[in-house]
Amino acid sequence: MDFAGAYSGDFLIFLLQGLLITLKIALISIILSFTLGTLIGIIRYARVPVLSPVLAVLVELLRNLPLLLIILFSRFALPDLGLRLGPEGAAIAALTVFEMAMISEVVRGGLNSIPKGQVEAARSSGLSSVQTLRYIVLPQGLRRMIPPLVSQFISLLKDTSLATAIALAELMHNAQIIIGHSYNYAIPVLLLCAAIYFTVNYLLSLLSRRLENKGV
Repeated sequence: MDFAGAYSGDFLIFLLQGLLITLKIALISIILSFTLGTLIGIIRYARVPVLSPVLAVLVELLRNLPLLLIILFSRFALPDLGLRLGPEGAAIAALTVFEMAMISEVVRGGLNSIPKGQVEAARSSGLSSVQTLRYIVLPQGLRRMIPPLVSQFISLLKDTSLATAIALAELMHNAQIIIGHSYNYAIPVLLLCAAIYFTVNYLLSLLSRRLENKGV
């Protein structure tokens, strides 16, 4: 083990560059997957004719495919269909599509957890279906979704490491390059990567608990 060599300035900067790519990919994918997943979850909760069953099939299909397969498809198969994406674009597309399906189920479950009596009371008081969803169901449902949503975001952040398969210069990709210089760097570099992932994900979990306690 060579901690001094593995933690040299150049290598640490190289890992930091990979971490920034990881966080960038994760942040964009989280925003997109949450937006699309919430929309799909609401449509399925509302049981919109035609659209809801079609989305249900799509969600089940995506949830039962390996994420690595979706990443490889986005990078190497989409060009044959006329959509050429670089490593970053392919990673974002794959993570967004996969997590969108997962988040849509979290959203649908959160909305379905609201007692039917509240919905019926809101409708009987004169609120429309959209108003009931907006003012009664969605605010309560979102609070209940916080823990599982954060768990999905943490999974997404960890899953960015799979993008090393398409040569995306994220944290684990850069770590592998450093280890390639000398196997004596393997343990120090992997320990540092583990510490980085743990720190970022632990901060996310703390944020989740804080939001829960505040009743956001």
